[in-house]
Amino acid sequence: MFHDLIAFIDALDNTRELARITEPVSPELEIAAVTDRVSKSPGGGPALLFEQPTGHDMPVAINLYGSMTRMCMALGVRSLDDLAAEIAELTNPKIPAGVLDALKMLPMLGRLKDLLPKTVSSGPCQEVVQKNGTLEGIPILKCWPSDGGPYITLPMVFTKDPETGMRNIGTYRMQVYDERTTGMHWQRHKGGAQHYRVAERLGTRLPVAVALGADPALPFAATAPMPEGLDELLLAGFLRRERVELVKCVTVDLEVPANAQIVLEGYVEPGERRREGPFGDHTGFYSHPDDYPVFHLTCVTRRKHPIYLTTVVGIPPMEDYYLGKASERIFLPLIRKTVPEIVDMHFPAEGIFHNLVIISIDKRYPGHARKIMNAVWGLGQLMFSKTIIVVDKDVDVQNQSEVAWIVGTHIDPERDIQFMRGPVDDLEDASDLPAFGSKMGIDATRKWPSEGFKRPWPERIRTTDAAARRAEEIWRRIRQGWKP
Repeated sequence: MFHDLIAFIDALDNTRELARITEPVSPELEIAAVTDRVSKSPGGGPALLFEQPTGHDMPVAINLYGSMTRMCMALGVRSLDDLAAEIAELTNPKIPAGVLDALKMLPMLGRLKDLLPKTVSSGPCQEVVQKNGTLEGIPILKCWPSDGGPYITLPMVFTKDPETGMRNIGTYRMQVYDERTTGMHWQRHKGGAQHYRVAERLGTRLPVAVALGADPALPFAATAPMPEGLDELLLAGFLRRERVELVKCVTVDLEVPANAQIVLEGYVEPGERRREGPFGDHTGFYSHPDDYPVFHLTCVTRRKHPIYLTTVVGIPPMEDYYLGKASERIFLPLIRKTVPEIVDMHFPAEGIFHNLVIISIDKRYPGHARKIMNAVWGLGQLMFSKTIIVVDKDVDVQNQSEVAWIVGTHIDPERDIQFMRGPVDDLEDASDLPAFGSKMGIDATRKWPSEGFKRPWPERIRTTDAAARRAEEIWRRIRQGWKP
């Protein structure tokens, strides 16, 4: 794992996963345009370090998570499924049968001590303290031509519930209004919005701290769909195999990662709103302007020579797809704790996380697919899933061609499509009302006589294992001599 962002960038450089851009490139539209072009190249393109953003001395790092290779590097694993297996092992403890079994459990037990963060007296994020600091020196990007302004797009926003003291860390875009104020895009379903609602009910100012560019596990943890009431720093500690070190802020009663590059301290006033947007979002469309809370800057702390970590969202696939893919794999074992019949799940890039969810199940009884749909719509942020496709366990949900074939051959639309109404994502533009609309479930499992299907279900065409092995051997020789 990597102690901080700089160590991660150095590792990317050493493994030829990083491209350095030494010529001046403007933070207004140009850096975003380059990143968009790179992220849509095969494999997601390289990570990018813009060393001379026009008008600024601070380098810009972007697309650092923009490939499966780099996502795994960021989380210190060879594959995301390896990490999912570790979480599954952690959530399914076994009583040791003897000394040997107990010794085998020691590494996993050692991971548990890394979960809780610890507060330290000082950290690199406070090498420079500017109590009257501004945003002026940070090369904040304007990503798309019709954006309402420059946006901070990969912040870790720290708040605490004014009543319980429970911490929340989220990634909420921040439109820059001027050098000391920004928007705070707290969508109504998010943890930060709930803390703000409590502050408004109490009539108190809500302290906020925004950390930019910590070690690579932390920004991911801030984007992860953690269950309400669980601290994202617990996940970060588990991922980085080391307790997260925090330092107390200078002007607000909050703690932030000691290894961050930059920290913005400030507050949000109860009842204050300002028009935010439009913003070119991960849906591939501009989100509509709306009124959101306002963040007021009170202090900037930073390293002596910080790097600004950011991202660009837009028409998929982009860097955020790989962050979402990591959440998909990591949280699958936890979802199985509630819905154990789920075999696998897949969020295609084109589905933008919530528009399309494909799930395979171990079907056990009539109507099982519909039970799965309703269970998923009741699980945290999966409630936003607009379309859920359920298939049998022998279907590879990661193979979208196979899924399309199965859906086309396995459903009778009148019988197998289910509609329901409920909460939808704030960025959902097709619903008649904001944050409330309809959802669709598609049962693409094989139908049973007990579900009313009286005809024989057709058998899938498959070759024998022996013939398949022979075919692979001959196809290998064909490829060796084939000159298309």
